[in-house]
Amino acid sequence: MSCDYLALTHAGIQALHPYQPGKPVEELERELGLTDIIKLASNENPNGPSAAVLQALAAAGKSLSLYPDGNGFVLKQALQKKLKINAAHITLGNGSNDLLDLLARVFSGPGKEVLFSQFAFAVYPIVAQACNAVPVSVPASEWGHDLEAMAAAVSDRTSLIFLANPNNPTGTYFGRTAFETFMAKIPARVIVVLDEAYFEYVQKADYPDGMSYLEAYPNLVVVRTFSKAYGLAGLRVGYSVSSKKIADLLNRVRQPFNVNSVALVAATAALDDETYLQHSVLMNHQGLKQMIQGLQRLGLSFIPSVGNFITVNFMKDAAAINQRLLERGLIVRPIANYAMPNFLRISIGLPAENERFLAVLADCI
Repeated sequence: MSCDYLALTHAGIQALHPYQPGKPVEELERELGLTDIIKLASNENPNGPSAAVLQALAAAGKSLSLYPDGNGFVLKQALQKKLKINAAHITLGNGSNDLLDLLARVFSGPGKEVLFSQFAFAVYPIVAQACNAVPVSVPASEWGHDLEAMAAAVSDRTSLIFLANPNNPTGTYFGRTAFETFMAKIPARVIVVLDEAYFEYVQKADYPDGMSYLEAYPNLVVVRTFSKAYGLAGLRVGYSVSSKKIADLLNRVRQPFNVNSVALVAATAALDDETYLQHSVLMNHQGLKQMIQGLQRLGLSFIPSVGNFITVNFMKDAAAINQRLLERGLIVRPIANYAMPNFLRISIGLPAENERFLAVLADCI
């Protein structure tokens, strides 16, 4: 006896394909029997977690038999102090992706539209379709958000807009004036999610810090993560800041204990380690310069980036180049699933890792 299980689901799930993460080091080891592999695929912090985090984790192991604090009180207090906001405005998530999913579940659904930019984070259409909402991709401008076009695309059915600043996988950003002009055009009934997963790396005077706009726009939600600059990608912890009313709605559907006890401890310790954060940002800035200079020497074009990665245009299908890099023990990120088959996204690594990548790339092209 058989059953068509796909037919049991709604149209949004039927049209979905699973998210494809970057290739793990262990997978390449199994496939090709390689050692000394460098992964520059998933925009992780090459420094690893800070010493303060490792020390905090050693002590946290004693409480693994107990459930975590479901409200994340200590981490929220640390965020309240650092961000100078009331903890009641904070929602914690199992990574920022968890919060994107929560926002879609609360504010979208059948008959509603979710807007995002072309070439923006692949999770946006996934969470929209999972709720059987209509994903609406707005054409990009120079690989980044066309905020004027996005504002014009808002309809009576629009309930949610995702903005990534900086954008992944292109590394582009929009400035303060463009953002303020955009927000002034958006109806209060439409929730605007400002995804700032990479904001710590931005060194642009006109970059709009989402936190400074929350009071002016009650429909704005700022989402951030500890996965990138704080080096905690493996622990999955993020947070959103919004009005109390929106935070209350998110907490109604948030899973109990969605952030584990180890992640809570690590994030709290990381937040207090300003020296580590500044070192990570400085090293990324220097590494990005190193990568740009190397790509220019090779005569390759790329999308200017303000994040901890750079997206390179090979002017032809990049699959063969990616395969040659893999065979040499270098994992980068193909982004054909973003309709960018000619591009590879390369995370910024340690200086020696960047240098090795550039040397191997020279051979591969």
